[in-house]
Amino acid sequence: MISVKILGTGCKKCLTLEAKVRDLVAVNNIDAVVEKVTDINKMLNYNIMMTPGLVINEKVKSFGIIPKDDQIIKWLNGE
Repeated sequence: MISVKILGTGCKKCLTLEAKVRDLVAVNNIDAVVEKVTDINKMLNYNIMMTPGLVINEKVKSFGIIPKDDQIIKWLNGE
């Protein structure tokens, strides 16, 4: 099972990324748990400079942007 974390306090970009990831996981039948992390102290552990942050299996994949769907799918598939 894939662990996905969306790091953000609730800004528009954070909410958009969370909705996009949840939708991609559902539509593509990906076995993943999506978690929203809003605790600033927990976010600091990932050394991101901007939100939203996207963490897959404890590796930061992006921050400060909303990646394109095909890029998120590649990351979810381990590429």
